[in-house]
Amino acid sequence: MVAQDRFRWHEEARLFAGSQELPRAPAGNCDDFRVLPAAPANDALTGLTAAITDQVPFCLSDRPSRADDITCPPGAFLTLTGGASGLPKAVRRSQASWIASFGVNADRFALRSSDAVAVLGLLSHSLSLYAVLEALHLGLDAHVLADLSPRRQAAQIAKVGATILYATPTQLRLLARGAATPLPTLRLVLCGGGALDAATRAAVERLCPNAAVQVFYGAAETSFITLADASTPEGSVGRPYPGVDLRLLNAEGQPTANVGEIWVSSPYLFDGYASGDSTDTRRQDGFVTVGEMGELDDDGHLWIKGRRQRMVQIADQLVFPEAVEAVIAAHSSLPCAVLPRDDAL
Repeated sequence: MVAQDRFRWHEEARLFAGSQELPRAPAGNCDDFRVLPAAPANDALTGLTAAITDQVPFCLSDRPSRADDITCPPGAFLTLTGGASGLPKAVRRSQASWIASFGVNADRFALRSSDAVAVLGLLSHSLSLYAVLEALHLGLDAHVLADLSPRRQAAQIAKVGATILYATPTQLRLLARGAATPLPTLRLVLCGGGALDAATRAAVERLCPNAAVQVFYGAAETSFITLADASTPEGSVGRPYPGVDLRLLNAEGQPTANVGEIWVSSPYLFDGYASGDSTDTRRQDGFVTVGEMGELDDDGHLWIKGRRQRMVQIADQLVFPEAVEAVIAAHSSLPCAVLPRDDAL
């Protein structure tokens, strides 16, 4: 019997690495903690499903030898941050923190056992791992295509008739370039891990003409914060995800109607870092922030301004380099990065 707060492999779910279906392994040893290789996909999935069957804490890592000194308690697991604000960190969270959102997604997106989920990235990436665990838990087929080229990924999606795709913006761009034909069986594209720009969204809409595109905003520490759909204004990351209490606080820690630091409380928060640390990440009264700044409009849409530690002062005004990059990108096809420098003023 699998506890309700533990991941499971539902009896109706099937799991594939590329075109190969993985068998269900019998229960094995109950170790304290397992560090699993993230590639190749067959090995990663074999290790992951064994850990689920044995109800053992686990971590998928690109460099498993570097995680030998990390521990994890029962009922928990580790994911790795993307390192956008520094060195990657090992995030420890309860399995229940992800399971809590599985049911939310099942209701919101009408997930059903006839759905087949396609995953493009390595399982060391939290978006890919989440997609696989959600599918297995709910009883959906999951197809992990991380070992295939974008052209072959598109061909496999078409071959199996996948209906749901989890991907990052970069993965979507590569898939759109590599696909020989549109993918009409996809009814839902769930995007996370970065902003979905207008050009990429248009490419996805051409590639997946029957799919609704939903974009998650969040962090490894918080999981989902907001969700953007077709009604969301361009540039916004959407409204709060169900179950999320979102607050903006000023430098004095008081609520503000202007630009403020984003703090969230939800059932989806992490427990702490198993390795590494961040001065940006703080907790207070059940809320967590990772140091990102934002603003809410009158309709409750969140607009990301940048990271608190990256704000600079120009002519007595606080400026986010990310905002300058966005303006340049809107008027140029060239990629850009803004690096502030001190001047005599």
